[in-house]
Parts: sequence; structure tokens; C-alpha cells
Amino acid sequence: MTAATKKPPFAWPVRVYYEDTDAQAVVYYANYFKFMERARTEWIRSLGIEQDVLLREQRRVFVVVDTTAEFLVPAKFNDELLVTAGLLSRGRASFLIEQHIYRNSLDGELLCRGQVRAAFLNADTLKPTRLPDSLFKDT
Repeated sequence: MTAATKKPPFAWPVRVYYEDTDAQAVVYYANYFKFMERARTEWIRSLGIEQDVLLREQRRVFVVVDTTAEFLVPAKFNDELLVTAGLLSRGRASFLIEQHIYRNSLDGELLCRGQVRAAFLNADTLKPTRLPDSLFKDT
């Protein structure tokens, strides 16, 4: 696949509310992780996985085991953000997600970039379990 035909990443819009900011109306750093979590949840949903159904019917859960973020430019009160999520790699029971936060659009200013490693666990034992082969097949 060439760069010209590359599929755009999954993106989820987020508006910065007053509650997301500090006294200077700048987004508090921990809230970037909340924005990324919302995008990851919606990305997983777009893959046909409802996490509450997964827990109830298969007794499986996703958990974050590691995360990093690089804060490049601050977001501010009332900004419209676009948060992306996409698969970087997958292992037997975990996967690495790349995420970016842009102001306004995918062509907008890159504010933050990060990675999240998530594991797939048995909800009863909290032990890692093999990711289904069908998961991420279209990503």
C-alpha cells in the first residue's frame, strides 16, 4: 500500500471542556490519557468489540500495562481535538497502540503522541490469555 492509498487512522473527536484544564486554561497533562482512552475504546468498538459483552460472555478484558506520552504543544479550553488510535504491533496476549492528538483535524497541529500497550486477560484469574486471531485482522 502506498502512502497515497494508505487508509486514514481511526480518529475520535474530543472537545476540551473547562473541567479538563488548569488555572491557565491549558489541558492538565493527565487528561490527555483520558482523551486517548476514549479514542481507544471507540476504536475497539469500531472493530466490532463491545467490551461489556466481551466481559459478560467470554470473561475477557483488556487492561493497559504500559503507556508513554510526549506532550508537544498544549491544548486549551474549548479546542476541538482529533484523537487517533491504531495498531502498531501485536503479541500472543498483548498489543501496542499508537495514538496522536491533533488540534482540529488530522492536518492540524500535532499536540501529543503516545503509545499504549494493552494485555488481554481472563477476567476471573487476571492472567494473560491468547488474543483471538480474528482481532485486528482488518487493521
